[in-house]
Amino acid sequence: MNRLSVITAFLGGTHNRYMNYQPDRSLEEKLEMAARIEGLDGLELAYPADFQDPALLQDLLARHEFGLSGVNFRSRRTGMWWRGSFSSASAAERQEVVDDLRRCMDLTAALGCDRITTCPLNDGVDAPFEMDFVQAWDDAAEAFSAICAHDRAVRICIEYKISDPRARCLFGTAGEVAAFAGIVGADNLGATLDIGHAIYAGENAAQSAALLAKAGRLFYVHLNDNDGRWDWDMLPGTFHVWEFVELFYTLRRLGYDDDWYSFDVFPKEVDTVENYSAAFALTRKLETIAGRIDDARMATLMAERNPARTVPYLYSLLGL
Repeated sequence: MNRLSVITAFLGGTHNRYMNYQPDRSLEEKLEMAARIEGLDGLELAYPADFQDPALLQDLLARHEFGLSGVNFRSRRTGMWWRGSFSSASAAERQEVVDDLRRCMDLTAALGCDRITTCPLNDGVDAPFEMDFVQAWDDAAEAFSAICAHDRAVRICIEYKISDPRARCLFGTAGEVAAFAGIVGADNLGATLDIGHAIYAGENAAQSAALLAKAGRLFYVHLNDNDGRWDWDMLPGTFHVWEFVELFYTLRRLGYDDDWYSFDVFPKEVDTVENYSAAFALTRKLETIAGRIDDARMATLMAERNPARTVPYLYSLLGL
């Protein structure tokens, strides 16, 4: 069974364009809050925010006995890398990103963790003819190649998203990340499959998981949900119950069943601990439903491709 972690950035201040919902919190406060979440197995740390005092961080992790699912490298920062990080037209800026991510890799490895995820949201465009895409892909490939070569034991996961804050992000779909990783050719470069991002991009999460796994690039999974119109970071199963069941069933078949799920869930005006406790409980319920699927029966139903038989079978898993 996959272990469950929370991204520490969501335990601190949360806000959107209009409102502040949760106050900023110190590292000690965030980890103390995490310790009160029911079902939590570990953390996805935020870099650079959580690494201002590495000794304190190590002490707090040991004190709370948290596992680590990964480290989230923030590749978009206020006042820096305005026109992208890995694909910036400025060689100096790309080198800054490479050097900082290398430092993050060293700190991650020192904590006994082998996975870094990054969401290059500011790499992309807002208008036609804004970017030389031929050069941008070359620059990004050169940057990620240098990063991956720094430590082959640390996996680098690109968390794709179709838009935000760019009208179209460079790394927008599962297929784009799979193809790009193939271009770079580094075995330790892959994808973070964020379910909400997949839904927002018009993807079926199970289909995306299968594609990434077949390409050898399914490195990490973030769980959340939305209505398909925006990345709302809601509780798993809020909108896409059967899609989540299909995802968990598919991930088990792909061998992603002894790893980590990290939760990219946004607590607004509700209690943060309660919100994540609910997210974990819902995930276990959805996993339970997926676990009731009889493999032979489902193989027959998939071969028949008849929703009039498949959908009633799914509802029978609920005792209905």
